[in-house]
Amino acid sequence: MTREQLEARVTELEIQVAWQDDALSSLSDTVARLQQTLDLQQAQLRLLYQRLPEKSSDDAVPFSPVDEVPPHY
Repeated sequence: MTREQLEARVTELEIQVAWQDDALSSLSDTVARLQQTLDLQQAQLRLLYQRLPEKSSDDAVPFSPVDEVPPHY
């Protein structure tokens, strides 16, 4: 290979690495956002389970979503 061919090959490889770095960074950001969403959903699910009445308590008022006011109101 000539010097020019080697330089062209190195340049091409550097471009590919730059694209891969960008893609990896983008995927990493996406995974981080998905993890935050999953953590929030798990916390919400735990809260809902805590609000469910125990099966053994006969005097508990059944949970009704209609009676609940969302937190943004």
